[in-house]
Amino acid sequence: MDCDILISGGGIAGLTAAAAFGTAGFSVICVDPAPPVTDREASGADLRSTAFLQPAQAFLEKAGLWARLEGHAMPLQVMRIVDAGGERPEPRVTRDFDADDISEKPFGWNLPNWLLRREMAAHLHDMPTVDFRPGTATTTLFTREAYARVGLSDGSTVQTRLVIAADGRNSRMREAAGIGVKTTRFGQKALAFAVTHPIPHGNVSTEIHRTGGPFTLVPLPDFDGKPSSAVVWMEEGPKAEALFRLDTPALEAAMSERSCHLFGPLTLASQRTLWPIIAQHAETLCGERLALVAEAAHVVPPIGAQGLNMSLNDMATLHDLATAASERLGDRQMLESYHRKRILDVRARVAGITLLNRTSMLSAPLLRDARAKALDALYGVTPVRKTLMQLGLGARG
Repeated sequence: MDCDILISGGGIAGLTAAAAFGTAGFSVICVDPAPPVTDREASGADLRSTAFLQPAQAFLEKAGLWARLEGHAMPLQVMRIVDAGGERPEPRVTRDFDADDISEKPFGWNLPNWLLRREMAAHLHDMPTVDFRPGTATTTLFTREAYARVGLSDGSTVQTRLVIAADGRNSRMREAAGIGVKTTRFGQKALAFAVTHPIPHGNVSTEIHRTGGPFTLVPLPDFDGKPSSAVVWMEEGPKAEALFRLDTPALEAAMSERSCHLFGPLTLASQRTLWPIIAQHAETLCGERLALVAEAAHVVPPIGAQGLNMSLNDMATLHDLATAASERLGDRQMLESYHRKRILDVRARVAGITLLNRTSMLSAPLLRDARAKALDALYGVTPVRKTLMQLGLGARG
C-alpha cells in the first residue's frame, strides 16, 4: 500500500479528515484539483463562513486543529429567528434561541471559509503522517476486496486501503463507484459576502425570513474597527443574479432593507460571490473500499448551520470505526457499519432542511402569516424549544 487512506478533495471537509486520520496515526494522502485560496481578497476566495456547532468543535479538537483555529473564532451564543413576512420589510415576530437554555457553551463558533483553508493547510504541512497535494485531482477508481487503486491527474496511481470521497456535490469518486444521488432543485441562488454595520452583533446569529429564502447574518470579528458579519442571502435565481450585478451603493441599500435595518445600514466589506442552492443525498454512503463524506454524501441549503456539521459527524463516525479496529480499515464490514450509523440522520436532516427552506421561500401572505404563527407557537413551549435546539446541534446519539 502507498498509504492507509487516500482523501479525494481538499476543501474544509477533506482537510479536516486528513488532520483527524493523520493525528490518529494513519498514513494519509489528500489531493485536490486546485490549491486552496487562502487570502480574503484573492480571486476565487470562499467568502462564506462556517459555524462549527459543539460536536463539530469537539472533533476539531480531537483532530488537533482547534488550537490553531480558536483565536480566529467568533462564538455564537444566540440564534435569532426573525419573521418579516408582513406587508413591509420589518420584524413582526422575533425569537431568540439562547445556548444558555441547554448548555454552558455557545451553540458554536464561526470562522470564514478562506481562513479555515489557510490554517488547515498550514497545519497539514507540519504533519509527518499527511501528504497534502494541492493541484492534483483524482481521475480513476479501481477496487478489489482488499484494496483500491486511484489514478491521479499527474499520471501516478495510489494503492490504498480506504478512499474517502470528500470531493463535493459532483464527486468524481462517487460517480466512478456508480453511486447515484437524489437531487432537489429550488430555483434559488445565494449571495455570500461580508459586511460591516454600526450596531454590534452581540454574538447573535440572525436569520430573517420574508420570501425567496432566509437572509442570514453570522458574527465575524471586527473589520477595520467596525462590527462585522458574514451574510448569506438566498433568493430566487433571477433575483439573486440581478442583485449580484448591482453596483455597490444599490446593493448596500437593498441589503439594508432586506435586513430590516436591524444592524443599521450595512456596508459591503468584501467581494461578493454567488452559489447555487440544492438539496442532495447519495443512495448509499459507501462502496467497495470507498466512503462518501460531506457534499459527496449530502448537500443542504445553508439553514441552521447544518451542512458542514453533518459532514464532521460523518468523519467522526468513520474515525471512531477506524480507530476501534484499525486492522479492518476500509473493509466491507466497517464501511457497511458506517453507512448504517449515518444514513438515517443524513436523510432526516436533508428532508428537514428542505422543508424549512421551502417554508422560508413562501410568498403568499396567508402562508407567511401561518409561518409566523408556527414560529411563535414552537418557541412558546419550553420543552419543544429546548428539544429543537438540541436537535439543531446535531449531537451524535
